[in-house]
Amino acid sequence: MKASEIRELSLEEIQRKVVSLKQELFNLRFQHEVGQLENPRKLKQAKQAIARVNTIIREFELKEQRGK
Repeated sequence: MKASEIRELSLEEIQRKVVSLKQELFNLRFQHEVGQLENPRKLKQAKQAIARVNTIIREFELKEQRGK
């Protein structure tokens, strides 16, 4: 998911997205440990997606602080 697509979502939807991405990362790590992960690149992609979403959440927080 691109950053521009994430920015179109509401803050609640973005927070739900973070939870689902963290769950996905957990599952990928588990698959990696038991040797069932076919594409190890998915681990890095999941971490990058979480970082991207967290960055956008921080942007929302900063906008709120500046608006006050």
